[in-house]
Amino acid sequence: MIVRIMGEGQIDISADDIAVLNELDSELEAAIDSDDEKAFRVKLHALLDKVRHVGKALPDDSLEPSELILPPADASIEEVREMLGDQGLIPG
Repeated sequence: MIVRIMGEGQIDISADDIAVLNELDSELEAAIDSDDEKAFRVKLHALLDKVRHVGKALPDDSLEPSELILPPADASIEEVREMLGDQGLIPG
């Protein structure tokens, strides 16, 4: 699965890693639902860090279609709330 982190580039994620990313996504959603800015910031950074850790960065000149778009690390809680779909940022 090709994921784009806004402002950073594309990362190829193995299907085997989606479950752990979904857990982090659920925790992020809970922080957003409770309007907990501190927890939101921690959970967003944890999700993005995990994507970077388990994924393989694609070359900057790669033009693969992104299956998921993730917000940048400095996104506001409101910006991420607008990006959430019915299944969170990472559909399971």
